[in-house]
Amino acid sequence: MPSDTIRAALIQRLRVSSAIADEDVKEIEALPISVRQYPSERAVVRDGERASECCLIVDGFCARSKTIASGRRQILSLQIPGEIPDLMSLFLHVMDHDLTTLTPATLGFISHDNLRKLHRRSPRVAEMFWRDTLIDSAMFREWIVNVGQRPAPARLAHVMIELRERLRLIGRVDGDSFEMPLTQEQIGEALGITAVHANRVIKQVRQEGVVEFSRGRVTVLDEQKFQELADFDGRYLHQSPTL
Repeated sequence: MPSDTIRAALIQRLRVSSAIADEDVKEIEALPISVRQYPSERAVVRDGERASECCLIVDGFCARSKTIASGRRQILSLQIPGEIPDLMSLFLHVMDHDLTTLTPATLGFISHDNLRKLHRRSPRVAEMFWRDTLIDSAMFREWIVNVGQRPAPARLAHVMIELRERLRLIGRVDGDSFEMPLTQEQIGEALGITAVHANRVIKQVRQEGVVEFSRGRVTVLDEQKFQELADFDGRYLHQSPTL
């Protein structure tokens, strides 16, 4: 796979959120990245493991999650191409959650040693990655509010809109539709409800003419209803250097 393809979504995201300069792009393009193919539902790194490299999602979807003693899983975030979801492992040496593929995925691995060298060589790039982790934290805060305070239909709509806005940034939204490759069980794990409840919620938003969800793809039927149901304020995504 060509080097520019591997890094394309990452650089596209950084251009919007951090106003990345051409010399910074060159530094990122020079990073040695080892590309591997993963099937769906495969652990990339597990809770308790010591990672020696960070993972760039080149293509496909991943999720971060925690599993409690009973075996129940809570999905903490959805991860898309161009993101480095385990960047914290550069400084937090033992993983405190799982990173798992949701779909077949192309992943690029960057050694911690090479990332540290990049940070020392280019403080501006280090600041961009630091900003990326802070945006990550803002998203975690919003997910806590979403699961803890919104009713289930609003939770679903909020997760959908957030995913759409992040996908839009890398050119992965097609008109009124976008990919959301989650099963009903996985939707339940993301919303903190059972798969049966998730099924009822999906039927409700479909019957109310808000969205259609089929075969891992969301189609927005009524944008105004969608926005009102989600109660969405996208400032926490910080999709501008001024935010």
